[in-house]
Amino acid sequence: MATILHVDDEPSIGLILEDTLERAGHKPTGARSVPEALQVLARGGIDLIISDYRMPGLTGLEFLSLLSREGYDIPLIMLTGYASIENAVTAIKAGAVDYITKPIRPEQLKLAVDQALEFIRLRRENEVLRREVMEFRSERQIIGDSVATRRVLQTIAMAAPTRATVLLQGESGTGKELFARAIHDQSDRREKPFIKLNCAALPEGLIESALFGHEKGAFTGAIKRVEGAFERAHRGTLLLDEISEMRLDLQAKLLRVLQEQEFERVGGTSPIKVDVRIIATTNRNLAAEAAAGNFRQDLFYRLSVIPVQIPPLRERPEDIPLLAYRFARRTAAEIGKEIHGIAPEALEMLQRHPWPGNVRELQHVLERAVILGPDDVLQLRAFDQENFGLATHWDESAPRHSPVPLPVSGGSAPDGAIVLHSVNLGEAEKVLIERALQNTGQNRTRAAELLGISVRTLRNKLNNPEREEAGTKL
Repeated sequence: MATILHVDDEPSIGLILEDTLERAGHKPTGARSVPEALQVLARGGIDLIISDYRMPGLTGLEFLSLLSREGYDIPLIMLTGYASIENAVTAIKAGAVDYITKPIRPEQLKLAVDQALEFIRLRRENEVLRREVMEFRSERQIIGDSVATRRVLQTIAMAAPTRATVLLQGESGTGKELFARAIHDQSDRREKPFIKLNCAALPEGLIESALFGHEKGAFTGAIKRVEGAFERAHRGTLLLDEISEMRLDLQAKLLRVLQEQEFERVGGTSPIKVDVRIIATTNRNLAAEAAAGNFRQDLFYRLSVIPVQIPPLRERPEDIPLLAYRFARRTAAEIGKEIHGIAPEALEMLQRHPWPGNVRELQHVLERAVILGPDDVLQLRAFDQENFGLATHWDESAPRHSPVPLPVSGGSAPDGAIVLHSVNLGEAEKVLIERALQNTGQNRTRAAELLGISVRTLRNKLNNPEREEAGTKL
């Protein structure tokens, strides 16, 4: 049922409209002039307007213009006894959704109303979809106005329209996948698939199949033919995440695909041609890996046609307030909580923190602060060590925006905060890992969550600290 306002200076027409609309299951309300109609509209709740074309005072066309100026976004059906093609065209051009003539035929009126209400429904659905698309794009928007971020965005803008392979290097948590998506969105492939493949997350025996697909019966369990990432990304973009973890033998096959733009499925014999743009990411120094023999040099050169270094968060503290506000608003919206801002001293503390987990760590910290914090403006206490694991001790008398030299490596202050001999990142990382493991009873999964990094990254840092340290110096 819709609430429909009918505007006509003839009482008999008003009665016919009211009776027809009620029979159709709607709720009619009448007015005999434009000023009277505006009074009804001011009360709200009107879904559709049926207005006479010619009335004393303001006409139906003038009414349409007035509705637009006053900001009323309500569809209008024009009604007149002066039927002509010229009047119909004029009414539609002025913004009417339909045009019917007198004498009123109930079936014609009902059809026009049904079509107008369907138009309203579709328009509202489109508005919802448009908002969802805008929110989705906003979620993928890269936040930051620092010099370092602007430099990366400028490089991406120049690289995106080309077919050149891009190598994104940076520490874990810096948002490499987001930058990869930005390249795809700014390219002429934006309407085509964007396929992601994490080379470190797949079992070794399945990586080749994940890349190239397989034929039925190619191996035990291959009960049907499966398309791989290259086929699914045809005419689009393929993101190879953590490319440094790929086996050397597969690197040779990948190099051939990049050179020839063709491959064979596992168990297949026929070459398959593809048109795929490759973006690769790594948290290691891939040039050093290639020099050490851990990665093919020819593939490295092929992947790094346009190398892009994503700076860690500690090197762009100017971006932290924007990111913090973004994460706080998003979390607050998800849980239905009112958050009106972040206290200046809390922002200063966030800008001083070294953020070993980069943007991912900042996001988790803001989520916890919003969920557990009692205030609608996030205060410094919302980020304290006991609740949120920001195990950093600051001297409030020190100059603002400057980290305080922290004495006593690996020791604990009386309040339980971690203190250090220096601000050397490697030493701080070791102490933070030790404390996380202590606090979680040596549970690596929980310790990784506390540190804001993946279990695999934590395992690498524990098992091979020298190599991991090299990876952080990209």
